[in-house]
Amino acid sequence: MWRVRSLGAGRIGHVAGVSARVVTISAAFGARGDVVGPAVAERLGLPFLDRAIPVRVAGEIGCTLEEALAHDGRAESGIGRILAGAARLPNVALGAMDVYLPEQAIIRPEEFVEHTEQVIHQAAERGGGVLLGRAAAVVLAGRPGVLHVRLDGPRDRRLAVAADALAKSAAGEARPAPGGRRGRAAGGMRGPVGASGTPDRDVERMLDDNDRARTAYVKHFYGADPADPRLYHLVIDTTRLPASAAVDLIAVAARAL
Repeated sequence: MWRVRSLGAGRIGHVAGVSARVVTISAAFGARGDVVGPAVAERLGLPFLDRAIPVRVAGEIGCTLEEALAHDGRAESGIGRILAGAARLPNVALGAMDVYLPEQAIIRPEEFVEHTEQVIHQAAERGGGVLLGRAAAVVLAGRPGVLHVRLDGPRDRRLAVAADALAKSAAGEARPAPGGRRGRAAGGMRGPVGASGTPDRDVERMLDDNDRARTAYVKHFYGADPADPRLYHLVIDTTRLPASAAVDLIAVAARAL
């Protein structure tokens, strides 16, 4: 599944004279955003802005990176996960919700979101970049010269992609290191793929938790659904197309926008 909106023909390859100097990528868990994002940045000759965003936010607010990550829209455990949990509690008013961090003062999530938006706008104004997550398609909606992309796919196929990636990561950790020592995965930990070849329940839990958290973040702060195709110029099923093909499509779209 891929959809292109208002694209012209173009040659796939090195991109010269790119019209879109900013590319926002929203990626569901298991949709290869961590692979496609940096590759698109390299192809277009733009900086890849992922971890750099909470680092910048922490510097502007004057807090620790750990605090910024706790409120980051792409963090594995952050404000989105808290909101997703609170949304299932009938007596919680999300609009008045504070987040308490151990041994820290009360931190308003809105302050972190506002600074994240400022960093996103500054990136768009100062040469551009490839922005992964953080509702950047909503933050920069309607801004000229910005290409909005969604990476997604059926749940079962995203599970398979995630399980395969985690299995490869675990295998890498299990390889003997210099001196004969082995990585953590060699200690008998249960892997991401079960004996039947199907994704382990832990991977399913990771996918569901991430989907809920990222959806809760965008819905709470922006009243939008990150899976809504109307937010994007291009929607690509990266569970069926290889990452290299997705990069090619995005590069052509960036030229044609």
